[in-house]
Amino acid sequence: MITQRKYESEDDKLAMAALACRFAQEHLRMIDLPYRLSSWALDEPHNACLWEDEDGSLVAWAVLQTPFWTLDFTLHPAYVALLPELIAWAEQRARQMPGTPYELPCWFVNLFSEQVERLQVFEAAGWTCQAEVGEDSWSKVWMRRVGDVPVKAYRIPPGFTVRALRGDGEVEAYVELHREVFGTKNMTLDWRRRTLQHPHYTPDLDVVVEAPDGRLAAFCIGWLRQMGESKLWGQIEPLGCRKEFTHYALGRVALAEVLRRLQAHAAQEVYVETDDYRDTARRLYENVGFDVIRQVLIYRKDF
Repeated sequence: MITQRKYESEDDKLAMAALACRFAQEHLRMIDLPYRLSSWALDEPHNACLWEDEDGSLVAWAVLQTPFWTLDFTLHPAYVALLPELIAWAEQRARQMPGTPYELPCWFVNLFSEQVERLQVFEAAGWTCQAEVGEDSWSKVWMRRVGDVPVKAYRIPPGFTVRALRGDGEVEAYVELHREVFGTKNMTLDWRRRTLQHPHYTPDLDVVVEAPDGRLAAFCIGWLRQMGESKLWGQIEPLGCRKEFTHYALGRVALAEVLRRLQAHAAQEVYVETDDYRDTARRLYENVGFDVIRQVLIYRKDF
C-alpha cells in the first residue's frame, strides 16, 4: 500500500536526495539537490509531496519549484506506475496556487529523451514538448567531464581575486550578484544561507571572483555526491558573471577553479546541464572538456 503526504522536515530533504542518487541514471536532478531543495518553494510544505510504501520507505517525491518554473521529481523504477498520480498531484497543486507567491502561468518538466514511457505519460496528461514549437523552441543537454582530465589554466586579470565565498558574512553580496546576473529576484538570503548549512555543502567549492573594487564579479558552485561505494560525482550549478565583467571571461576562470577543486576532492565525473544550442554557456563547457551524453526534452503545461 502506498501512502501520500506533504513535505515535513529537513530529514525529508535528505531522503529525497538519497532516492534520486540511488537511481542516478533515471533522474536529471540528483547531485545539485542540496541547492534546489534549499529554495523557498519548500517554505510552503504543500508545494512538495512524498509517496511511501507500507514500510515507510520513500518511493517517489515531487516538488513544484517556483524559482525554476519546474516540476522536480524522482520515482523508484519499481513504482513508475505512480507517475500519473504524481502528475495529477502537481496539476492539482498548481491550480491551488493563484493568489500566492508560488503562482505561475505555466510549469515545465525536464526528461531524458530516451525515457519514452515517461514522455508518453506526460503527453497523455496534456504536457507539450517544447523542442519544436517554432521561435521559442527549447531543449537541453546533459554534459559530462571525466574528472582527471587536466584543467586549462586561464589568465586571471590583474586586480581580480579567485577565492571561496566567505561564508554567511558574504551571502548578501552573493545574492545581489546572483540577482543581477540572472535578472530575477528569485535568489533570496534564506535560500542561500540554507545551502551553506546543508550537510552536503562543500565550502571550498563555492567559488567567487572578487573585482579590484571589492565587489563580487562572478561565481561558480560545485557539488559533490557519493554515488554508491565507489563513485564520487560532481556537478556545476550555478555559474554566472556580472555583465560589466564578461569581457574578462571571469565565468571561465571561476569554472576552471571549481573543476580543479573537484579534482582535488577526487571527483571521478563532473556533470552540467545547459541549453541545447550553441550559446556562450555551451561553448564554455565544451571548451573546458565537457561532452554531451544525453538529450533533455522540456515539456510544458499552462495553468
